[in-house]
Amino acid sequence: MVEVITNRGKKSKDAELAETVKKKGGTKPIMNRLLKPRLIATVIFSVFLLLFAAGCKKKQPAPPPPPPPPPPKEEPKPPAAVIRSFTAEPSTVTRGQSSTLRWVVENASEVVIDQGIGTVPPRGERIVSPGDTTTYRMTARSAGGDAVAAVTVTVTAPTPPPPPPAKPKASLSERISREVQDIFFDYDKSEIREDARATLQRNVEALKSILNDFPSAAILIEGHCDERGSAEYNLGLGDLEARLAAFRRIRRGLSGAG
Repeated sequence: MVEVITNRGKKSKDAELAETVKKKGGTKPIMNRLLKPRLIATVIFSVFLLLFAAGCKKKQPAPPPPPPPPPPKEEPKPPAAVIRSFTAEPSTVTRGQSSTLRWVVENASEVVIDQGIGTVPPRGERIVSPGDTTTYRMTARSAGGDAVAAVTVTVTAPTPPPPPPAKPKASLSERISREVQDIFFDYDKSEIREDARATLQRNVEALKSILNDFPSAAILIEGHCDERGSAEYNLGLGDLEARLAAFRRIRRGLSGAG
């Protein structure tokens, strides 16, 4: 039997334990009881070490977020329509005349001119004949932007034609010889024949017109006979015929006297 005495003269716990084991008949059961708590402690300690090691292990950085999707690709915007020129030649016309519209347009999907013309090609010309002053408006359309232009054709009234030249004025004798006709009587009669009455009426109207143009004129009305009969008889018959024809009809038409 070995006794283990500490510096203070007492047995150590291990010595006491060994002695107790010996007294009870062996060390094996005692060792099993002693090792079991230690095993548990060792396992717990090992688990703790693993947990500690896992906790102390350097954390891997989180993966970066995925990049944002690229913005949608924008289609290039088509250019705006451009009206290079829009003219009217001539810009002023007389009513009944024509003017020519000319134009040049770029980047347009459609070109329209109002006043009934409608859709036209981007480059061209059109003859117009407005009755009055008219403004033509052009619209050039494009997805990139429209363009508008206008041109005016001024219409003036035509100059009235000059008056016809005045006809040369006929003389008094020319008017009488041209417009006044003779009246004929039957043989040895002083009454106006039926066929001469219309001639007499025309003479009245002609003499009225002549006297209006020649108010200071004096017109002599005479009656004549043929060569048959004596001179005295024919002169008297001529005077009677002149009175009947002139003073009853012509004077009545000219002055309204009976």
